[in-house]
Amino acid sequence: MKYAAKSGWLDYDDMINRYDAALPDDLPVIPEAVGEILQSAYGQTNLLGVLDTAKNGYKVSETLAWIIAYQNTFALAWVLGVWRVEGTSEFVKLEVKD
Repeated sequence: MKYAAKSGWLDYDDMINRYDAALPDDLPVIPEAVGEILQSAYGQTNLLGVLDTAKNGYKVSETLAWIIAYQNTFALAWVLGVWRVEGTSEFVKLEVKD
């Protein structure tokens, strides 16, 4: 069923397309410090390189311990390039900066 755009209603197909393009509900949730590591390692092509960046850029700390303990969540955030910041409603998406 289609509704006129001037009435304020969306076309059904447009609504479905917007829904499909939206972020999934089950994005990985990671601490802000872990997200900073992912952002600093953006563009690397393997997970070991990302972990090396984490190890070299930070002292072995709670952050690296979190990555080790939640490696599947960390890897999913790295592969997807998008996650939610733990404790906030903020979403982060890795993008090339101009």
